[in-house]
Amino acid sequence: MKDVTLGLVGVGRIGVMHAHNIASLNNVLNARGVNVRLRLTDVAADHARTVAAGLGAEFLPSVEALIGSGIDGLVLATGTGTHPELIKAGVDAGIPVFCEKPVAMNVPDSLPVLDYIRARGGTVQIGHQRRFDAGYLEAKRAFEAGELGWIHSLRAVTCDMAPPPVGFLGASGGLFRDCSVHDFDILRWLTGREIVEVYAKGSNNGDPAIGAVGDVDTALAVVTFDDGTLGAVSASRYNGAGHDVRLEIQGSAGSLMVGLDEKSAFASAEAGVGFPSGDSHQTFAERFEQAYRSELEAFVEVILGERGNPCTPEDAVAASRVADAAQESLETGLPVRVALAARAQGSRS
Repeated sequence: MKDVTLGLVGVGRIGVMHAHNIASLNNVLNARGVNVRLRLTDVAADHARTVAAGLGAEFLPSVEALIGSGIDGLVLATGTGTHPELIKAGVDAGIPVFCEKPVAMNVPDSLPVLDYIRARGGTVQIGHQRRFDAGYLEAKRAFEAGELGWIHSLRAVTCDMAPPPVGFLGASGGLFRDCSVHDFDILRWLTGREIVEVYAKGSNNGDPAIGAVGDVDTALAVVTFDDGTLGAVSASRYNGAGHDVRLEIQGSAGSLMVGLDEKSAFASAEAGVGFPSGDSHQTFAERFEQAYRSELEAFVEVILGERGNPCTPEDAVAASRVADAAQESLETGLPVRVALAARAQGSRS
């Protein structure tokens, strides 16, 4: 049995989810001869101790103590502003790092981090979990197998059931950077092509406080790929029907929709149609429950040298470049070309 010890930094909302998912990895990995142990830390020490005790994990009082304890991989679920220094700490310790997106608060702040990782030969996997969702994986397989022909249109949707706290939105970088960046990443990953231009619009018909902190509650971006293919990316904070994440891929030979199931957050207006009949997804954690588990399973495989990095920092920065362009277009009212300075260095496998 191979022992792999993961060190988790941060046990807020998404950190607690990761802690539970790490604790459940042995349900799958023990059968493959791998045993995973969890150690964790957080500045909210009492809360972190409680989480650790509930999962049979070990609490450590600081990041330095956690890294120094001999962990095999570092999982970062802290605020975005802390990502650069924590990534560097893991790289300096010579251990693989898993970090929630994004690499840093913006692309300019991310570039020195990329240089740091490359210069030291570090391994950093970024958490774009949709790459591990069964529907997106099947769509990628079908496209690469030629079953869809050539793609003429893509339509991506990401809608939250209700907005997060306004305080969070004020520091999120905007709807495109916080939410639609997942769609920009998955479009690039699925097609193997770059988005070269974005034209975006937004609106605020919900809580005026969202506009007051410089964000919009609903947005639409028309994207153009480097081969001329068109796509639409829409997002909203107010989708009372449920958490709605879909991708429609229309090709010359066939079409597919990711996210079309009994839990889809819409109803048909056609007579006699009862689909979908299930209760809709309520949150992103529910919608991507298995994908979140699978990305951490993949991280263990990266640690063990059994697979390549499924989402590099360069990938994440490429998606962030598109989000930045969308935000600029939203603010200027003009189409914006996407800076593609690091395009050749991102992995889309």
